[in-house]
Amino acid sequence: MYKLIILDFDGTIGDTNKIITTTMQSTLRELGLPMRSAEECRKTIGLPLKGCFEALMPMSDSQLDSCADTYRRIFDEYNRTMKVDVFPGVMEKIEQWHADGAIITLASSRGHASLAAFVSQMGLDQYVSYILGADDVEIAKPHPYPVLKTMRHFGIAPEDTLVVGDMSFDILMGKRAGCHTCGVTYGNGTVEELQAAGADQICDSFLSIR
Repeated sequence: MYKLIILDFDGTIGDTNKIITTTMQSTLRELGLPMRSAEECRKTIGLPLKGCFEALMPMSDSQLDSCADTYRRIFDEYNRTMKVDVFPGVMEKIEQWHADGAIITLASSRGHASLAAFVSQMGLDQYVSYILGADDVEIAKPHPYPVLKTMRHFGIAPEDTLVVGDMSFDILMGKRAGCHTCGVTYGNGTVEELQAAGADQICDSFLSIR
């Protein structure tokens, strides 16, 4: 049994695909930038916010700042009306891990305040002991820093740690920290991408994570 579970949020815990891609497209439209498809936007999920827009097209620093500010404002507006659901099996598995004594944490490219709000709304705050958002780390995924910081915080070794995510960034982050990794296929990444990143296990449902 793992002592420490480090979970991604978007596409792993919360089904945020629609609200993220819609917000990205609305941001591009409002700023008069070239439009990108929902699929193109989806492929950037998991990167830090400015990195998402930078992956879509070349931008200056000032344009990236404008995109980030506009995205956050529009996201807050959409978040009042667009419901974000927890993926099937997530609550049951987290409850099981918690009952078994595992420490459950989150490492996300989402900002800390937004991440904490979702954790509270979804009733996960009674299980999640530690949250790292994009503004809590000096170096983002796929660098192992978020995982290393979490393990150091709890004094737990890589061999006792499982990192779970839906994107190659998550798997690479965990592998580079020396941890066990699991890729879930129902999120934003593909099986091929998760395999190429070296996931130790690939699961079609959260409940089937071993």
